[in-house]
Amino acid sequence: EVEARGGRDEMSAVGHFRIENISIAFGGLKAVSNFNLDLPAQSLYGLIGPNGAGKTTVFNLITGVYLPDAGDMHLGDLNLKGLRPFEITKAGLARTFQNIRLFRDLTVLQNVLISYHMRVPYTYLDAFLRTPRFIAVEKKWEEQAMSLLTLMGLAHRRNDQAKDLSYGNQRRLEIVRGLATNPKVLFLDEPAAGLNSQEKVQLMQTIANIRDRFNVSILLIEHDMKLVMGICEKISVLDHGETIAVGTPKEIQSNPRVIEAYLGGV
Repeated sequence: EVEARGGRDEMSAVGHFRIENISIAFGGLKAVSNFNLDLPAQSLYGLIGPNGAGKTTVFNLITGVYLPDAGDMHLGDLNLKGLRPFEITKAGLARTFQNIRLFRDLTVLQNVLISYHMRVPYTYLDAFLRTPRFIAVEKKWEEQAMSLLTLMGLAHRRNDQAKDLSYGNQRRLEIVRGLATNPKVLFLDEPAAGLNSQEKVQLMQTIANIRDRFNVSILLIEHDMKLVMGICEKISVLDHGETIAVGTPKEIQSNPRVIEAYLGGV
């Protein structure tokens, strides 16, 4: 069984993720304007809005794909602004993508093991000579990877190429690969896209279990309102780069601005 990191009290300070007035414009067009987010440790929040609202742009700002024009981001006491994507990942932030980005010709297991190699504790010489330290570390990583694959129901596909998985299983593999980086915060970009109704129910349970088992905060972008309203504790709503509402699922469902901009009476 995969071991969860320390208790909630121990993780609360370092796992607290905050965004303060972050903004970015492309060619004079304001894509995201003064976006704020307070994501406590081990929380499960949603980010919703119509197509083109700026949701994925927010994820790209968070993970270092884009450099914000203004604002700050902090994970605990660490200011993430200006860090490169791999540095942000090392700091404890991981994401999946709206368009799946797996190594299609590698096996399922190899896709997961790549995430562990971000923190290699042995030297090139260890790897070349296959020293006891190298062998021990690689064995430990494989065991951890298999535990994660078992959690997501993919252990029996360990030797299959990623491209041979169904769309739903490729999405699960992306989540496994994110978890393998040992994140404090996990960002899921439309994890239910392409899934059928039964798979979406299973995904809801899986996301909640991941939060509890790994003491990780989760922020998800999702268009499936049943999923968002069913598992998120708090939701931010974007429209044309502006935050138009923040609140509980019940508050969001009854907010007139949200209904007008997006939900259409949901």
